[in-house]
Amino acid sequence: MDEKTTESSRQLRFLVVDDTDDIREVMARMVERQGHSADQAIDGVEAVEALQRTSYDLMLLDLSMPRMTGEEVVRWIHQHPEHATGLRVVVVSAWAGDKRPLLQELGITDVLPKPFRRQQLEQLIAETI
Repeated sequence: MDEKTTESSRQLRFLVVDDTDDIREVMARMVERQGHSADQAIDGVEAVEALQRTSYDLMLLDLSMPRMTGEEVVRWIHQHPEHATGLRVVVVSAWAGDKRPLLQELGITDVLPKPFRRQQLEQLIAETI
């Protein structure tokens, strides 16, 4: 077994939340190519429903979505911590720099710029395992 196989021997469960189909699909595929599982949600409403059904290790969360924004999802998680035990929330946004005060208020420290590179995802996974 090579070092990479050993390092990623623990399969992580991801929830990929983005209202843009192509972006959501690409992120989920990147996660799966790294040997992990990825469920998808098209907005915050679906994300909350998924969190109530399943336990996840990581959530890749877009901020700007219809019906329920990423900010509203994080606020819901703060109100319902029993549905987010061990969950690492990573905001994926092209505008994260503009939202820094909001992200600090929400306690979000993990941000991936949109679009992100495979190496950034690999680093995130390595930090989480």
